[in-house]
Amino acid sequence: MSKSIDFYFDFISPYSYLAHKKIKKLKKKKITFNYKPVLVGGLHALQGITAPAFIKPKLQHMISDCDLIAKKDNFNFIWNSKFPLNSLDLMRGYLYVNDDGKDLYLNVMFEAYWEQNLDISDNEVLKTLIKKCKINIDNFYKGIEELKIKNELKNVTQKAHTKEIFGVPTFVINNKIFWGQDRLEFAVDEYNK
Repeated sequence: MSKSIDFYFDFISPYSYLAHKKIKKLKKKKITFNYKPVLVGGLHALQGITAPAFIKPKLQHMISDCDLIAKKDNFNFIWNSKFPLNSLDLMRGYLYVNDDGKDLYLNVMFEAYWEQNLDISDNEVLKTLIKKCKINIDNFYKGIEELKIKNELKNVTQKAHTKEIFGVPTFVINNKIFWGQDRLEFAVDEYNK
Protein backbone atom coordinates (compact mmCIF):
# COMPACT_ATOMS: atom_id res chain seq x y z
CA MET A 1 0.00 0.00 0.00
CA SER A 2 1.46 3.33 -1.00
CA LYS A 3 1.73 6.19 1.45
CA SER A 4 -0.74 9.05 1.01
CA ILE A 5 -2.32 11.98 2.82
CA ASP A 6 -6.09 11.81 3.23
CA PHE A 7 -7.66 15.17 2.42
CA TYR A 8 -11.18 15.71 3.76
CA PHE A 9 -12.92 18.48 1.84
CA ASP A 10 -16.20 20.06 0.76
CA PHE A 11 -16.57 22.34 -2.27
CA ILE A 12 -18.41 24.95 -0.18
CA SER A 13 -15.42 25.40 2.13
CA PRO A 14 -13.20 28.31 1.04
CA TYR A 15 -10.37 26.82 3.06
CA SER A 16 -10.78 23.51 1.19
CA TYR A 17 -10.42 25.46 -2.05
CA LEU A 18 -7.23 27.14 -0.80
CA ALA A 19 -5.84 23.79 0.36
CA HIS A 20 -6.70 22.22 -3.01
CA LYS A 21 -4.74 24.97 -4.79
CA LYS A 22 -1.73 24.26 -2.54
CA ILE A 23 -2.07 20.51 -3.11
CA LYS A 24 -1.96 21.05 -6.89
CA LYS A 25 1.50 22.58 -6.44
CA LEU A 26 2.62 19.75 -4.14
CA LYS A 27 1.55 17.03 -6.58
CA LYS A 28 4.49 18.10 -8.73
CA LYS A 29 6.67 16.86 -5.85
CA LYS A 30 5.07 13.41 -6.16
CA ILE A 31 3.14 13.63 -2.89
CA THR A 32 0.02 11.49 -3.06
CA PHE A 33 -3.28 12.86 -1.77
CA ASN A 34 -6.42 10.82 -1.29
CA TYR A 35 -9.41 13.17 -1.62
CA LYS A 36 -12.19 12.31 0.87
CA PRO A 37 -15.45 14.15 0.16
CA VAL A 38 -17.62 14.92 3.17
CA LEU A 39 -20.68 17.05 3.75
CA VAL A 40 -19.28 19.66 6.10
CA GLY A 41 -22.80 20.62 7.21
CA GLY A 42 -23.47 17.01 8.17
CA LEU A 43 -20.11 16.80 9.91
CA HIS A 44 -20.89 19.93 11.92
CA ALA A 45 -24.29 18.49 12.86
CA LEU A 46 -22.73 15.20 14.01
CA GLN A 47 -20.21 17.11 16.13
CA GLY A 48 -22.79 19.59 17.46
CA ILE A 49 -20.97 22.58 15.95
CA THR A 50 -22.51 25.79 14.63
CA ALA A 51 -20.86 26.55 11.29
CA PRO A 52 -18.82 29.79 11.12
CA ALA A 53 -21.07 30.92 8.25
CA PHE A 54 -23.88 31.37 10.77
CA ILE A 55 -21.85 33.37 13.29
CA LYS A 56 -21.48 36.88 11.88
CA PRO A 57 -18.10 37.83 13.46
CA LYS A 58 -16.59 34.49 12.39
CA LEU A 59 -17.95 34.88 8.89
CA GLN A 60 -16.44 38.36 8.55
CA HIS A 61 -13.10 36.99 9.78
CA MET A 62 -13.26 34.08 7.32
CA ILE A 63 -13.82 36.42 4.40
CA SER A 64 -10.85 38.65 5.23
CA ASP A 65 -8.68 35.66 6.22
CA CYS A 66 -9.30 33.88 2.91
CA ASP A 67 -8.52 37.06 1.00
CA LEU A 68 -5.20 37.38 2.88
CA ILE A 69 -4.22 33.78 2.19
CA ALA A 70 -5.19 33.97 -1.50
CA LYS A 71 -3.20 37.18 -1.99
CA LYS A 72 -0.16 35.77 -0.18
CA ASP A 73 -0.22 32.59 -2.27
CA ASN A 74 -1.17 34.43 -5.49
CA PHE A 75 -4.40 32.44 -5.98
CA ASN A 76 -7.42 33.80 -7.82
CA PHE A 77 -10.17 34.09 -5.23
CA ILE A 78 -13.56 35.75 -4.94
CA TRP A 79 -15.76 35.28 -1.87
CA ASN A 80 -18.87 33.67 -3.32
CA SER A 81 -21.99 35.79 -2.97
CA LYS A 82 -24.07 32.58 -2.61
CA PHE A 83 -22.09 31.29 0.40
CA PRO A 84 -23.06 28.93 1.92
CA LEU A 85 -25.00 26.68 -0.39
CA ASN A 86 -26.06 23.05 -0.46
CA SER A 87 -23.20 20.96 -1.87
CA LEU A 88 -24.92 17.55 -1.72
CA ASP A 89 -25.10 17.00 -5.51
CA LEU A 90 -21.54 18.24 -6.02
CA MET A 91 -20.09 15.96 -3.36
CA ARG A 92 -22.02 12.95 -4.64
CA GLY A 93 -20.83 13.93 -8.10
CA TYR A 94 -17.21 13.64 -7.04
CA LEU A 95 -17.88 10.07 -5.95
CA TYR A 96 -19.76 9.30 -9.17
CA VAL A 97 -17.08 10.62 -11.55
CA ASN A 98 -14.60 7.98 -12.69
CA ASP A 99 -11.01 8.28 -11.48
CA ASP A 100 -9.76 9.69 -14.80
CA GLY A 101 -12.19 12.61 -14.51
CA LYS A 102 -11.80 13.46 -10.82
CA ASP A 103 -9.03 16.05 -11.20
CA LEU A 104 -10.92 17.96 -13.87
CA TYR A 105 -14.12 17.78 -11.80
CA LEU A 106 -12.31 19.13 -8.71
CA ASN A 107 -10.77 22.01 -10.62
CA VAL A 108 -13.94 22.98 -12.48
CA MET A 109 -16.17 22.95 -9.39
CA PHE A 110 -13.73 24.68 -7.02
CA GLU A 111 -12.90 27.35 -9.59
CA ALA A 112 -16.55 27.93 -10.51
CA TYR A 113 -17.45 28.62 -6.88
CA TRP A 114 -14.34 30.35 -5.52
CA GLU A 115 -12.92 32.09 -8.61
CA GLN A 116 -15.94 32.76 -10.82
CA ASN A 117 -18.58 33.49 -8.13
CA LEU A 118 -21.04 31.03 -9.70
CA ASP A 119 -24.00 29.47 -7.91
CA ILE A 120 -22.95 25.87 -8.39
CA SER A 121 -26.14 24.63 -6.73
CA ASP A 122 -28.20 26.12 -9.57
CA ASN A 123 -29.22 23.34 -11.95
CA GLU A 124 -28.48 25.23 -15.17
CA VAL A 125 -25.06 26.37 -13.91
CA LEU A 126 -24.27 22.84 -12.76
CA LYS A 127 -25.26 21.38 -16.14
CA THR A 128 -22.82 23.76 -17.87
CA LEU A 129 -20.06 22.75 -15.48
CA ILE A 130 -20.80 19.04 -15.93
CA LYS A 131 -20.46 19.48 -19.69
CA LYS A 132 -17.15 21.25 -19.12
CA CYS A 133 -16.04 18.15 -17.20
CA LYS A 134 -16.92 16.01 -20.26
CA ILE A 135 -19.57 14.09 -18.32
CA ASN A 136 -22.92 13.00 -19.73
CA ILE A 137 -25.52 15.09 -17.88
CA ASP A 138 -28.24 12.42 -17.76
CA ASN A 139 -25.78 9.81 -16.48
CA PHE A 140 -24.50 12.25 -13.87
CA TYR A 141 -27.95 12.98 -12.43
CA LYS A 142 -28.85 9.27 -12.43
CA GLY A 143 -25.49 8.40 -10.88
CA ILE A 144 -25.73 10.80 -7.95
CA GLU A 145 -29.10 9.28 -7.05
CA GLU A 146 -27.70 5.74 -6.86
CA LEU A 147 -27.96 4.28 -3.37
CA LYS A 148 -24.30 3.23 -3.53
CA ILE A 149 -23.18 6.85 -4.11
CA LYS A 150 -25.52 8.24 -1.45
CA ASN A 151 -24.31 5.71 1.11
CA GLU A 152 -20.66 6.27 0.26
CA LEU A 153 -20.93 10.01 1.00
CA LYS A 154 -22.78 9.29 4.26
CA ASN A 155 -20.17 6.68 5.22
CA VAL A 156 -17.17 8.92 4.53
CA THR A 157 -18.79 11.72 6.54
CA GLN A 158 -19.65 9.34 9.40
CA LYS A 159 -16.14 7.84 9.43
CA ALA A 160 -14.67 11.36 9.55
CA HIS A 161 -16.88 12.08 12.58
CA THR A 162 -15.77 8.83 14.21
CA LYS A 163 -12.13 9.88 13.72
CA GLU A 164 -13.04 13.14 15.53
CA ILE A 165 -12.70 15.26 12.41
CA PHE A 166 -14.91 18.28 12.93
CA GLY A 167 -14.25 20.53 9.94
CA VAL A 168 -12.63 20.88 6.55
CA PRO A 169 -10.07 20.86 5.26
CA THR A 170 -8.54 18.16 7.38
CA PHE A 171 -5.49 16.08 6.52
CA VAL A 172 -4.84 12.64 8.00
CA ILE A 173 -1.63 10.65 7.75
CA ASN A 174 -0.21 7.98 10.08
CA ASN A 175 -3.38 8.33 12.17
CA LYS A 176 -2.48 11.95 12.90
CA ILE A 177 -5.05 14.67 12.21
CA PHE A 178 -4.10 18.10 10.91
CA TRP A 179 -7.02 20.53 10.67
CA GLY A 180 -6.99 23.63 8.50
CA GLN A 181 -5.36 24.66 5.24
CA ASP A 182 -2.51 26.18 7.26
CA ARG A 183 -1.65 22.72 8.65
CA LEU A 184 -0.92 21.20 5.24
CA GLU A 185 2.82 21.68 5.71
CA PHE A 186 2.70 19.66 8.94
CA ALA A 187 0.90 16.83 7.14
CA VAL A 188 3.58 16.95 4.44
CA ASP A 189 6.31 16.79 7.09
CA GLU A 190 4.62 13.68 8.49
CA TYR A 191 4.41 12.22 4.98
CA ASN A 192 8.15 12.76 4.48
CA LYS A 193 9.20 11.03 7.73
